[in-house]
Amino acid sequence: MTWEPDRYLRYADDRLRPAVDLLARIPLSHPRHIVDLGCGAGNVTRLLAERWPDADITGLDSSPEMLERARSALPNAQFEQAGVEHWEAEEALDLLFSNAALHWVGEHEALLPRLVNALFPGGVLAVQMPGNFEAPSHRLIREMAESPEWAGRLGSGRMGGILAMADYHRILAPLCTRLGLWETTYWQTLRGPSPVLEWLRGTTLVPYLSPLDEPVRDAFLLELGERLEVAYPMGADGVTLFPFRRVFIVAQR
Repeated sequence: MTWEPDRYLRYADDRLRPAVDLLARIPLSHPRHIVDLGCGAGNVTRLLAERWPDADITGLDSSPEMLERARSALPNAQFEQAGVEHWEAEEALDLLFSNAALHWVGEHEALLPRLVNALFPGGVLAVQMPGNFEAPSHRLIREMAESPEWAGRLGSGRMGGILAMADYHRILAPLCTRLGLWETTYWQTLRGPSPVLEWLRGTTLVPYLSPLDEPVRDAFLLELGERLEVAYPMGADGVTLFPFRRVFIVAQR
């Protein structure tokens, strides 16, 4: 599937806020070896470099389009193209940071222990993932994808998923000296025409839309946009409220 960095970054401030909140909870003063898993366009990699300018930081992502933007924005940083599900650390790390990426990967029962085991003792796995898969926005996408009109015409429709918080505690607690789990719902104030649709086109809709030619894609987006505007009406002040639940994990080995 092909990502569009410009579209993804259209709501850069809102997308970045959970990463900033996660960054503030990392109990490390001088990590030397850091990997940004699912670094995307590099906007979070920049934050990591600003907080720990002496660290060796590598951004990892599977999208060549996103990596091209990241390398342009941070020419002195290191970036590698690889999927998280196939990646293995070449040496022990102090910090594995992942913002809004691991929900795409799946198999968290095996993935998260593998990531923790890639850390030095005392190292940290810091993860933020969307947790709004039951929100109206995502339910509407699934309902349309399964409808007689659209079933079989869209892409794989893999919007990702996460486990229950209790499962993350069960998986990680035996491996960690400290484990923090929490969730936050961000009441995002979006502006402009069809802002929730535009938000989703930057992330969740990418695998659905990738195989469609332009007329079919436009018809799908028109119908979805109309449904989203009912679910998320614009206020008299021109603001559309888009509540977005995020889940957070800080696991110290």
